[in-house]
Amino acid sequence: MKTISVAAVSAGGKTTVVNELKKRLRNSQSLHFDDYTFEGKVDNFYQWVRDGANYHVWNLSPLEDDILKIKSSGKCDYLILDYPFAYCHSTIKPYINKAFFVDTPLDISLARRILRDMCDATAEEIRHDLEIYLKCARIAFIQMQKDILPSSDYIIDGTLSVEEIVNEIVAKINYRK
Repeated sequence: MKTISVAAVSAGGKTTVVNELKKRLRNSQSLHFDDYTFEGKVDNFYQWVRDGANYHVWNLSPLEDDILKIKSSGKCDYLILDYPFAYCHSTIKPYINKAFFVDTPLDISLARRILRDMCDATAEEIRHDLEIYLKCARIAFIQMQKDILPSSDYIIDGTLSVEEIVNEIVAKINYRK
């Protein structure tokens, strides 16, 4: 079984790409980071970055347990992780065969997040969210580009269509060195 991880900044396309990959790769399963509650979860990303951006504050044992269950079942050829850390967390790193980073420009991910998460928000709520983004959240997105992007095996252009991104990932998964 090959384990493929897909990372991107928030609203960078991880979940959409993983769901499409799951349709394309026969006999595959997926696990989604956002479906878990982890001990050590970071609430203040600004402070987390200022304190050194330690990815190991998250206790990823629940995710590891599910990876091991799927691996031991022998029931799939591909496990696709919707997972933001690529190789930057030692608990999950040994299970990943190939790590992809969907490099979505921050303006696109911000626009997607507003459209996705704030469709019923007032203009004032959107303005407040943008202020928080500029003061606190953007630093964490930039940190991902500094740490996760270079630790990934492949960087995929996040401005491509979902179909093009998935085609590129599938081609790289099937490429034998």
